[in-house]
Amino acid sequence: MSALPKNLPDLLRRRLDEHVDRSAELGVVVGGSISRGLAVKLNPDVNIEELAVGRYVVVHGDHKRYFCMVSDITLDSTNTGVESDPPDISDPFLKAVYMGTIAYSVITITPMLIIDDVEGNQPVKTIPPHFTKVMTATEADVDAVFGAESDRHFHVGAPLELQNTRINLDLKRLVERSTGVFGKSGTGKSFLTRLILAGVIQRNVGQTLIFDMHNDYGWQATSEGESKVKGLKQLFPSKVTLLSLDEASSAKRQSNPDFIVKIGFNEIEPEDVAMLKATMNLSDTMIDAAYTLAKIWKSEWVHKCINASAEDIDQIGQTTSVLSGTFIGLQRRLQRFERWGFLVRHTDTSSVRDILDRILNHRQSIVLEFGRFGNELDAYMLVANFLTRRIHEHYIQLTDKSIGDGTPKPPTLVITIEEAHKFLEPQVARQTTFGIIAREMRKYSVTLLVVDQRPSAIDDEVMSQIGTRVTCLLDNERDINAVLNGISGAASLREVLARLETKQQAIVMGHAVPMPVVMKPRDYNEEFYRSLGEEKPQAENSRTMLNGRSKPRI
Repeated sequence: MSALPKNLPDLLRRRLDEHVDRSAELGVVVGGSISRGLAVKLNPDVNIEELAVGRYVVVHGDHKRYFCMVSDITLDSTNTGVESDPPDISDPFLKAVYMGTIAYSVITITPMLIIDDVEGNQPVKTIPPHFTKVMTATEADVDAVFGAESDRHFHVGAPLELQNTRINLDLKRLVERSTGVFGKSGTGKSFLTRLILAGVIQRNVGQTLIFDMHNDYGWQATSEGESKVKGLKQLFPSKVTLLSLDEASSAKRQSNPDFIVKIGFNEIEPEDVAMLKATMNLSDTMIDAAYTLAKIWKSEWVHKCINASAEDIDQIGQTTSVLSGTFIGLQRRLQRFERWGFLVRHTDTSSVRDILDRILNHRQSIVLEFGRFGNELDAYMLVANFLTRRIHEHYIQLTDKSIGDGTPKPPTLVITIEEAHKFLEPQVARQTTFGIIAREMRKYSVTLLVVDQRPSAIDDEVMSQIGTRVTCLLDNERDINAVLNGISGAASLREVLARLETKQQAIVMGHAVPMPVVMKPRDYNEEFYRSLGEEKPQAENSRTMLNGRSKPRI
């Protein structure tokens, strides 16, 4: 082995100096620790008002570059009398004397990564010495951390104050575990979700099944300025199948779905009804009654329960343990099903089979628009649970088969649900398919993308399994704690998260990024459409008609 050059320290220092822009020098390190962050005294000529929590800086040590985030900003002084008797700084000379000497500014920065151009970025296990210079992060520094856009890396936004730099999500890692998009109402969760889903579809890292509660993802959506933006079906006509539960709403919005989904009473099982315990105010005895009726009346149990006469109720009471009051309570609640046009007494075709065929054989993503039924939470939960439970069971069968005979595993499927806390609250998460999927991670090639404004209402165990968290503004302390639970450096991120702007800012942390990053999401506009390589719309004659409805060839 050849000996190391004697001037190695000088060579390393020269290499580090190549990354330093002296005009961007902010100050020097004057204290701190790995756990609390580093204290940096700002240079007198630095305008503190131009700094903000969430901004990136780089500490240039003797042999390492530390990529850091500003987590706090403080005003300090060497003389406590300044606080009780502030000087008159109307005189520019006195102001120059006081500022930077007696009175000065301090920022707290949290080291996130050590940038290493040779061996790759490293976790932070040490800190720089006293009086190390701190510089504003450059575009080259950010690119060194988040890498270049590629087949698996997708541009989702830019860090604050570096709008020409790209933050790229590792989509392969994103779909390996469940993902959460959180934020208050009106902070842009749907646009962020659509941005991420567009990347998943365009990069072919998996298929997605989207339960589109408010018709935001399919054909088109309305932006904050009331302008129309393209949905996933317009962007990827050959990769996305658009379904609808509400034919009238689809026609009104001109969304032109590929086919209309109908679910038969004969397909509904007691497990599907049990999921609605909270939203439909079902008691445990009513749910037990549903199981009893299903044993007696088989697949006709829902229809017969809804239309049961007094004689039918008496007969059930005499032959089973179901009390008449329990039966009547269940009947009244199930009669809501008759108001939902997508539920019919019997169907000859299986929506589940059609969806699986699209996902498995045609490698297509599915957007299911709910139309006016999206405003009824129990309808949304019934359909989402009905389809997901059966699709997940089929994926388990395919995965077990692939393990047994060596056939290929099914493609990765990302299931997107809104109002996720209703499916994943502690009382139900351990029994529902959605809770099972979240805990299994990618064992059976199915993960979740949950969109919610109440992350604190989601079961703690489920939250711990959410690998990537994209979070807009949250101002509830419990919600902030839920999002940061299990995240390294959560204490320093708390202030950053609480001070995000109301719109067009988010913090991304977890499995798909090398470190937490505050970003401004990229604009969802014509430029974005062109970057995806828009496909030409499919010709209308590529469809066939089934039962008077537009349906794809299978």
